Amino acid sequence: MNTSALRAALARAAVTDRNVDPVRSPLGVLGRRQLTQFDLLGQSLSTMAPATCMVFIALWMSTFHGNAGGLLAIIGATVIMVLVAICIRQFTARLAASGSLYSFVAHGLGKRATLTAGVALFVGYLGVSISVLSNAGENLVQVAEVSGARVGPSFSMLACVMVAAGVAMICIRGVRFATRTILVIEVCTLVLITALLLRAPVHVDVTETTTSAPVGFVLFLIMQTVLSLAGFESAAFFGPEARTPLRTVTRTLLISPILVGCLYVFAGWAGMTGHAGTMLNAYFGGIESGASPLLVVAVTVGVCFSWIASTLGFAQAGSRLLFSMSIERIIPAAIERVHPTFRTPYIGVAVFVGASLIGALVHDPDGRGIATYDVVIEMALTLGYTLVSIAALRFLSRIGEHTLWTRLSGVLAAAAGLGLLGFAAADAASSGTWLLVIWLAALSGAGALWYALLSRYRPTSIASIGVFDTVETADLLPGSSELTLDEGGKPVLTPARHR
Repeated sequence: MNTSALRAALARAAVTDRNVDPVRSPLGVLGRRQLTQFDLLGQSLSTMAPATCMVFIALWMSTFHGNAGGLLAIIGATVIMVLVAICIRQFTARLAASGSLYSFVAHGLGKRATLTAGVALFVGYLGVSISVLSNAGENLVQVAEVSGARVGPSFSMLACVMVAAGVAMICIRGVRFATRTILVIEVCTLVLITALLLRAPVHVDVTETTTSAPVGFVLFLIMQTVLSLAGFESAAFFGPEARTPLRTVTRTLLISPILVGCLYVFAGWAGMTGHAGTMLNAYFGGIESGASPLLVVAVTVGVCFSWIASTLGFAQAGSRLLFSMSIERIIPAAIERVHPTFRTPYIGVAVFVGASLIGALVHDPDGRGIATYDVVIEMALTLGYTLVSIAALRFLSRIGEHTLWTRLSGVLAAAAGLGLLGFAAADAASSGTWLLVIWLAALSGAGALWYALLSRYRPTSIASIGVFDTVETADLLPGSSELTLDEGGKPVLTPARHR
């Protein structure tokens, strides 16, 4: 190392005045270098709600007497999501953005595909947020009932409002507080659920089923596993706020789907072999199943906390997606406002949580159409993952950094996504559920329609799509180099002019 050159640079920095007109990153307002690896892992886990999903995967495998075919479906879906994670990794190792997949697709495909990915991601995240918030309200009712309290039927709506208000306040309070709260909740709940799934096999006396699913059971199980793993990429929304984002975000994206996928395979095995009987009877059957009141309370509270943590995770991710779109002016600019103290996009939080609450108040977790609702959301998320997989192939080809492994991962992930969407549409059409086919077609064309509207009413915003974090003047050693903006408004690094 040339220590003399370093000493000279430090000496020059000490007498060099800071630029009076510094260049700032468009995402720097969120606050940099806040989040550690564990914070990002907590965010990723929250959106997947692994503890709760383990309960339902065990239920499906037990109720439908799932055999090795069902278990292979869960394993296959996990492998697909890991391949998607490898594709997303190609972007997170090079870019830090607050728009996650939406921003990444912009650097691999055209603007229309980017807007389609944005619609798919927003619809998917909002749809899951509505579902988990509604379930959180229902579970709070269960917690009150198993605790001996008498609550009326309207308490569920009140519980949703309470959860939404609490989630909004925690999100606005600060990202570090939120992610660490999430991590504690999820780890404690996972320990409880895993311990219960190791109990000796008992008969499952549960009548809950999903026979109304508009697709076959194996396809339903694959799509539900994809939905249960959806959100692992939410850590990518926090690239601008993470410490060493190109490393920590990338590690999180690879670790979380593998870890949680293994837990889902374990839950499927437990449901298939009867080891999940104690937990399922306690959660779905309550005290009437013969389970002890303490066990029923513990399982219900654990699942309830997991729902709430998931609501919090989606609110954080969804608000940053809206923030990124607002920075680009493809949605109203007011949403980009950031709290002056906590440095959180509080308008985005309010909009996303408010929309989730409105949806949760009319959403029925036990309704007859819940399986169709889930498939609608799964289609949106699968479309987003498929687009980012194709974008990774195009992106690496353009910059000349493809390897055999990246090509194989991209091709397999894209083919799996397209195949899953095609099979789901064909299966729905064969069962007469044409609404799903129409929905998929509308979703696929949403980006083109949005692009046409922007071209007519706000054409300058199209060029700005795909904003990512950039170096700032404050990141440079004074006197070492200078940052200026080119004609397109992008920062350009130039050697410093010494006197």
